[in-house]
Amino acid sequence: MVGLSCGIVGLPNVGKSTLFNALTRKAAAAANYPFCTIDPNVGIVDVEDPRLQVLSNISGSHKLVPATVTFVDIAGLVKGASEGEGLGNKFLANIRETDAIVQVVRCFEEGDVIHVAGKVDPIADIEVINLELVLADLQMIENIAQKLEKQLKGKKELQPVYDTLQKAIAHLNQNKALRTMTLTPEEKAHLAQYPFLTNKKVLYVANVNEEALPSLENDLVKKVRQYASQEGNTVIPICAKLEEELAQLTPAEAQEYLQSMGLQETGLNRLIKAAFSTLDLITYLTTGEIETRAWPVPKGSSAQEAAGKIHTDIQKGFIRAEVVGYEDMVAYNGRVGAREAGKARSEGKDYIVHDGDVILFYHN
Repeated sequence: MVGLSCGIVGLPNVGKSTLFNALTRKAAAAANYPFCTIDPNVGIVDVEDPRLQVLSNISGSHKLVPATVTFVDIAGLVKGASEGEGLGNKFLANIRETDAIVQVVRCFEEGDVIHVAGKVDPIADIEVINLELVLADLQMIENIAQKLEKQLKGKKELQPVYDTLQKAIAHLNQNKALRTMTLTPEEKAHLAQYPFLTNKKVLYVANVNEEALPSLENDLVKKVRQYASQEGNTVIPICAKLEEELAQLTPAEAQEYLQSMGLQETGLNRLIKAAFSTLDLITYLTTGEIETRAWPVPKGSSAQEAAGKIHTDIQKGFIRAEVVGYEDMVAYNGRVGAREAGKARSEGKDYIVHDGDVILFYHN
């Protein structure tokens, strides 16, 4: 899959569906009761990248294809989900497929929106959800370890994997997420084979109300920041209600409204940028008459790996990549001008791609 996918989780009534509506301009019914979103709603959101239009103007492209982020909005999780409470395991299966977890946490007091626990305590909320994810992983990892144990007699080479799983089980039994384990590269590879929930990166969305604008800070947000910093995770404060209002407006109106509130960019944009940086993704670009397109790849990808994002045939038949930096493409008005100025580089398959590289692949 080209692009990035994030599962949105949170307790009921924390503003998940409101945020999702804003993200996708799709109306998932937001109502003041749990399980408003039964089937996971899936929304695909374009990643804003002003570079595409600039390159398109230079190349005379017929279309623009931005990078996308897929958001999966999952039914409000309740205590006991790993045991099948609420929508239980069905919910958990949906987020196993995603690259990262966006956990929406309520950081506002408001009388008419009832909190599922009767009081607003973002850290307690985070811990309820984290515990459910830990328990779900524990269930899964114990099943895997049991199967491996049976295979060990005939396949001694599985012993290191089995040992890593045992170490992970001990860690989960202390109610700790797998991402907080200290592991060797080999052990990391053992765990990476399986879609463990607590091994995924987490972005905490601290949902504030209009009173916290424009700073988006309050005492509850500070508590979430403190908690997240211990795990090495990121916090994005967002006013989901404001985002939903902005989603109804044209881009120009939205920008004007934001500035009147003292804000520079939408929470959605900040969330997408944070998701990219959390997963260490960069974007390279291709441009021509047919289209100008953004391609997200993991930081550190080689030119040959990047070529595979377009098509496996290009990866297999890779000859070389002609690379021009975005700034040079603009300064010299396209690839021909950049070549004449000596700014187009011919790179081999091991070249490490940088954000904003505009690449033309030559292949068999």
